[in-house]
Amino acid sequence: MKPLLKSPQGVLFDLDGTLLDSAPDLHAALAVYCEEVGAAVPVYAAVRTVVSRGSRAILRCAFDEGDEALLERMPRYLELYHSMMARHTRPFEGIEPLLDALESNGIAWGIVTNKPGYLTDDLVRQIGWGERVCAVVSGDTLPVRKPDPAPVLLACERGGLDPTRCLFVGDDRRDVQAGHAAGLYTVAVEWGYLDGGDPHAWDADVVVRHPREFIELLGLKVPA
Repeated sequence: MKPLLKSPQGVLFDLDGTLLDSAPDLHAALAVYCEEVGAAVPVYAAVRTVVSRGSRAILRCAFDEGDEALLERMPRYLELYHSMMARHTRPFEGIEPLLDALESNGIAWGIVTNKPGYLTDDLVRQIGWGERVCAVVSGDTLPVRKPDPAPVLLACERGGLDPTRCLFVGDDRRDVQAGHAAGLYTVAVEWGYLDGGDPHAWDADVVVRHPREFIELLGLKVPA
């Protein structure tokens, strides 16, 4: 394991599958869309596994079609999802105490996601994190997305953070790749969607099983 940063300045997180369990609302929106067009609704487990790959992969759970046909379906699906995206979406167990611990120890935190910006911004606001994050970079903020390191570096720039003093945390191999390429210490989590993969095989600097383990890893004082 790569030696942990002695005094981290900031922590950047992936959003869906790392901070938030958003799969219930993503599946619910797909179910409504399938009912609208007379298609069979895929089981929740099948959708949950591919959430990290985005809307096209979610739609492919219900429709065996090419990319062009799926892209035509995407606007209505995303419209439905936008209307219900905070109904059942919640932070994973232990995430709020982790964020509280970071803040109480003077460590900034931000978000780097491949989710479209209008959805990201609204969801972060509805969850109540809008005034807490130091930076948010979405999938359409730049011409490139993770695993390209540019979004991670932009988040560091916006948050006034030195990449060499920051960690990047995610539940997908692309998070680890982006974090490594940007020069951050990388943390893979076992509680997310994982895209059917094994986080221990992603060459992350460390793998953690639960947010409380991350608190212990950083040696953070937990607020009373």
